[in-house]
Amino acid sequence: MGDLASAIGARSQEEAAIVAELKAGSEAAYAWLIGEFQQPVYGLVYRVVNDPSDAADTTQDVFLKVFRGMKHFHGESSLKTWIYRIALHEAANRRRWWFRHKSKETSIEPAESDSPGLTENSLQIALTDPAESPFDNVAHHEVQQRVEQELRKVPEPYRTTLILRDLEEMSYEEIAEVLEVSLGTVKSRLTRGREALRQRLASYVREVGNELGLSAPKEDRKERSQVAGGGRRAEVMP
Repeated sequence: MGDLASAIGARSQEEAAIVAELKAGSEAAYAWLIGEFQQPVYGLVYRVVNDPSDAADTTQDVFLKVFRGMKHFHGESSLKTWIYRIALHEAANRRRWWFRHKSKETSIEPAESDSPGLTENSLQIALTDPAESPFDNVAHHEVQQRVEQELRKVPEPYRTTLILRDLEEMSYEEIAEVLEVSLGTVKSRLTRGREALRQRLASYVREVGNELGLSAPKEDRKERSQVAGGGRRAEVMP
C-alpha cells in the first residue's frame, strides 16, 4: 500500500509540473500534450461523431479549447479526465450539429468500413469482462465491425459510458469525473449499456455463433431452452 501511495504521489507531482509548464506557455510541454493525447482524443471523438473528417476537425477544436482553457485548470480532476470532458463536450456539439445540418446532405464518397484506431486487442478487452460483457473472446474482424455498428445504436448516456470503460479502459472514478456523475450512476449506466449492447448482438450471435465460436447471451440461451421444453423451466449448461 505504501508503494502504491508513493507511485500515486509521484504521478501527481509529475502532472503538477507539466501543468505548470503548460500554463507558462512551454512549447515542449504542449508538444508532449499533443503527443500524449492526440490519438486517444481522436479515437474517443470518432466513436461519438462516427466520421473521420469531423473527428479530425473536432480533435483540433478540443486542443484549442485545452490550450485556451489551461489557465483555468486548477487540478480539481486529473489532466486526462479534464481533457476527455472537453473532448466529449465538443464531440456532442459536433454530433448535434451533424443531425441538424450534415445528415441532410447526400455524400458521393464510399462509406468507411473500418474504424480508425480500433484494434482487435482493444475490442477483445472491451467485451471480455468475465461476468458482464455481452459475450466472450471477441477477436474476429467481422465481429469487431458488427460490435462497433451496434455500439453506435446504444442510446446515450449508456454508449459513452461503455466507450469510456470498455474501450478507453478508464476507471469508474475517472468516468465519474469526466461525466460529472456519481460512481453509482456510472455503474448503473454501464450495466444498462452492456445489457443493451448484449441484446442488440443476440440475433447476430445466434446467426454466426457456431461458425465464429461465440456463445449466445445467457438470457437468450435460457429463453430458447424454455421454448424447447414446452415453456417449462429447464437447466441450461453454461
